[in-house]
Amino acid sequence: MPSFEELKKLRKPIENINVKHKESLTRLERFAVLITDHIGTAGFFVIISIWTVVWIFWNTFGPREARFDPFPAFVLWIFVSNIIQIFLLPLIMVSQNLQNRYDELRNKAEFELNLKSEREIDHILFHLEEQRKTISEILEKHKK
Repeated sequence: MPSFEELKKLRKPIENINVKHKESLTRLERFAVLITDHIGTAGFFVIISIWTVVWIFWNTFGPREARFDPFPAFVLWIFVSNIIQIFLLPLIMVSQNLQNRYDELRNKAEFELNLKSEREIDHILFHLEEQRKTISEILEKHKK
């Protein structure tokens, strides 16, 4: 069983995986995370919903001369919506890849921490068993 000093030498300092991951991101990756953090919210959903309702309402019931995307096709609305999707889908995929990378770092750190804890628990149990044996020997000597 390794001594306490040997265990201390094996001990690595604990790393903050959150900081390590953020420092590893490039500018483009930080931009992708920023965008996807905002589009993955209820607020973004509400904005898109309101924009869609206003667009359809205006182009259906607004003054005829002011309608710019005629009912029932809404071709311009479909075009703009598709452009938004074309830009957002790759950003979402990039963000998912970054999240997977972060999860792998976290899993590795948790595994290392579990191994460290297991070694230290084994060491403590070994010493407790040694103490139990010593106490038992002392009690046996005092009984005589």
